[in-house]
Amino acid sequence: MTKARDSEPKKGDDVTWKSHGGTAHGKVVKKQTTDTKIKSHTVRASKDDPQYIVESDKGGKAAHKAAALKKA
Repeated sequence: MTKARDSEPKKGDDVTWKSHGGTAHGKVVKKQTTDTKIKSHTVRASKDDPQYIVESDKGGKAAHKAAALKKA
């Protein structure tokens, strides 16, 4: 599983992800390892199943699993 760790997004990484309107672009803000809320949405996260908080170029925030993010 070393390869998976090497490819994990890190804070400040430029990333892209699939969005309703196509492909979104932004930066990783943090690795989330506890449950949190973004707007009214509950984000389920743990150390074993983290989510990555990203901020899009348009200013919106979202949470995604590492597999959904691609380094730009």
